[in-house]
Order: sequence, then C-alpha cells, then structure tokens
Amino acid sequence: MAISGTTNNAKSSTFDDGAYDVVVVGAGAAGLSAALVLARARRRVAVVDGGGPRNAPAAHMHGFLSRDGMSPADLLAVGRAEVAGYGVGLFESHVDQIDPGFSVRLDGGAVLGARRGVVATGLRDELPVIPGVRERWGRDLLFCPYCHAYEVRDQPIGVLGTHPGAVRHALLLRQWSHDVVFFAHTLDLGAEECERLAARGIVVAVGTVKRLVTEGDRLRGVELAEGHVVPRSAVFVFPRMVPHDALLTGLGCERDDSGWVTTDDAGRTSVSGVWAVGNVSRFRRLRRRHSCEDVDGCRPEAPPGMSLAPFLR
Repeated sequence: MAISGTTNNAKSSTFDDGAYDVVVVGAGAAGLSAALVLARARRRVAVVDGGGPRNAPAAHMHGFLSRDGMSPADLLAVGRAEVAGYGVGLFESHVDQIDPGFSVRLDGGAVLGARRGVVATGLRDELPVIPGVRERWGRDLLFCPYCHAYEVRDQPIGVLGTHPGAVRHALLLRQWSHDVVFFAHTLDLGAEECERLAARGIVVAVGTVKRLVTEGDRLRGVELAEGHVVPRSAVFVFPRMVPHDALLTGLGCERDDSGWVTTDDAGRTSVSGVWAVGNVSRFRRLRRRHSCEDVDGCRPEAPPGMSLAPFLR
C-alpha cells in the first residue's frame, strides 16, 4: 500500500517501528506543506491520500509566485517528492475513519497509529445542474477571476446567476473584459443590483439557462430556454463549496453557525490533538479576504493559499 517511504538518502533520522507522530490525511498543497514542516521538525509523519484532487480539471494554475502556469498535478508531484526526501511515508488509500487515540483506518483494512492528526481533505465544488457545466468545468467554465480571467481577457465573458454572490462576481470580472453578460437564470435581481450592473456596462440576459453550447472542443455560447444563444468564449460560475469534513465531525469537532469546522489561527480544532488545515475549514475565512468579496476596491489581496483556486485542495 505504501507508494513511498523512508529512503536511503532520506534527510530524516532513523525511527524505531511504531506509531507515527502525525498522520496527515490529504496530499494537496495544505497537507503536503504540513507534512514538510513536521518532517523537518524531526517528527515521524505519514500522509494518506486517495487521489482525485479538487484541481484535477485545471490544466494550469496561475498567480502562484514561481509556479505560474504550472500544472496542478506537477506541483503535487514535486511536493510529494520533497516530503518523501525527508522520510515521510506516503500511502495511496482512502481513510474510512479516525478513532480517538488516534487510529487511522484505511479502506484496505490497514490501521496507522498516530499521536496527532492533521486533516487536509479540502472541499468539493457543487456545480449547477445545467447541461455542459460539468464537462467544461476547469476549461472554459471557470470560477476565480484572479486565477483564470487573464487567459480570457478582452473576450466575451458570461457569468451564471446561480449563486447569491454571482452579481459581485460579474462586477469584478468587468476588470478583464468590456463584454460581460450576466445570465440571471433563477436569480431575482433587485433594483440596486440591476443599477450596479448597468453602471459597469454589464448586460443582463433574462431567462433560464438551458445549456452551454460547444463546437468541437470549445465553448461557443450560452443557450437560454427560449432558444436564443448568446455567444461567449468563457463563462464564470460561483460554485457551492462543501467541505470534506466527515472525518473531523466523526471525531466530534465543533462547527460554527455556518456549518464549517471551527479552528483557531494555528488550525487546532475543538478536539485535542486534531488539526484541520487548508480548505476543509479555513477557506470560508480566507474567502472574506479574497478580492472577489471586495468588488469596488478591486484589491488583489488573496493569501497565497488562495492563489490555486478554483481547484486547490
């Protein structure tokens, strides 16, 4: 089951057999970063990951200093190699359960013992049920303007009105293109929202979206229910973000009023010995600092972890 472990040239000390100091669940950017720092602190660390990262649909990531344009898969491969060089054990498996203590139960039946646990299982994007949306996700159906709008700058852009934050999304995207169409879809726009969109020169297409129209392997437009197709080269959508937090709640970690697992600034949960890092708990707070939430100011102040959106885990 182990796909990588302590090697002859590992930088860590030799450990006796026994439980790990820390088991990290999730080998995205957050989990690998935690494993790297812990290994350099001479802790015995294992990382467990079942594959299927959130950023898998994206061919490139942008806005991440020194890695701009790099494939997300390549970034994770480099990260895995770095932590393996410090003797971190990498296990390709799903975690079924974490028992107090901590016993980390893998789906093949193996159990890893640990003194502490770090959960970095990220979140998933729930997309609107519109034909073509899932197929184009991460290609020409996008989320984060600061990550992907530059690649479609000055092109005809659409924004789907499927989320309460969609209007602010459209207002922000006007920074990259003079041709932005807001597809109201199921949203009932108020007078103030219509005024703000009009003030930015954003056209509102009234009516339910039927599907995304493609030609060959490229997006060509958005078809409304009455049959009219609005030509667009790229469409942005604000997905509903749902944390993969079953392991945390199974341990009894507290949630806040919004349903997210609570942590302090160091990532500690309410359960002693359990940390949650990355988007599984902190994305909600980081998003408030993201410029998508501050359209009028247009301040690109997203923290480094957000630079991998929309698919960072």
